[in-house]
Amino acid sequence: MRPERYDLPEPTFVSVGGDRVATYELTPESDAPSIDVVFCHGTPWSAQVWAQAARHLGVGHRVYLWDMPGYGRSAQGPQVRTDLATQMSRLAMLFDHWKLEQPFVVAHDIGGAVALGAHLIHGCDYGSLFLWDVVTLDPWGSEFFRLVADNSEVFAALPASLHTALVSEYIAGAAHHRLDPNIVAMLTEPWISDKGQPAFYRQIAELRPEDTRPIVDALPRVRCDTSIGWGRQDPWIPVEQAYRLRQLVPGRSPVITLPGVGHLSPLEAPALVQQALDAWLR
Repeated sequence: MRPERYDLPEPTFVSVGGDRVATYELTPESDAPSIDVVFCHGTPWSAQVWAQAARHLGVGHRVYLWDMPGYGRSAQGPQVRTDLATQMSRLAMLFDHWKLEQPFVVAHDIGGAVALGAHLIHGCDYGSLFLWDVVTLDPWGSEFFRLVADNSEVFAALPASLHTALVSEYIAGAAHHRLDPNIVAMLTEPWISDKGQPAFYRQIAELRPEDTRPIVDALPRVRCDTSIGWGRQDPWIPVEQAYRLRQLVPGRSPVITLPGVGHLSPLEAPALVQQALDAWLR
């Protein structure tokens, strides 16, 4: 059996809308017919959240990932916009850069809003869409999220040790059970540098629920079959939102809910997520 891999290949950096974007591509091991699959991450993650699933699918399919500007190894800084509308536009430009036509798209957290926006607002066509614990419907954003959004400059000035502890606890709290410390460290690492600390609070401050409301209004106009997966014990976005989404977007498959899993389905239950993705691609 192939060992689990939490890493991705070294990124290829491209300019998208004037910002430096880290992109990743995995190519299949054979020349057999394959599907183009694009993974979209959420906050405060990076493409690393999908590394295991990407390597699993990359054996037989061409797989693309990206770190949204403001996240992971892409550009950070006060000049880098991280609002959802800008990320939607960037994803649409990336599809043009990759020369993709009707890829299959997998999205998690705010990556769901970004993927839906690229489709509904910017006209990107998908072969199919798989949404996992996505930020789209109201309400979203924890009490901590809203507190930071209203006081981002105060939090950005925290001593580094307190900031590191806060971010680690925040990330660990997304899961239902305790995450492996190595996974927490991997997800925390981009945010604990001198540049990463203010970037962490800046991206929270720029994420506003009003930016997803035009997407919600347009959900009945989704032009592809949509599958939905969710952790039953998601502490950030309750699983009932999965069933509300099922009523709003086209799709024949039942909602997949993972017992004992929180918000980080791709890392908490990688085997179950990969099994669902295999069935989806078939």
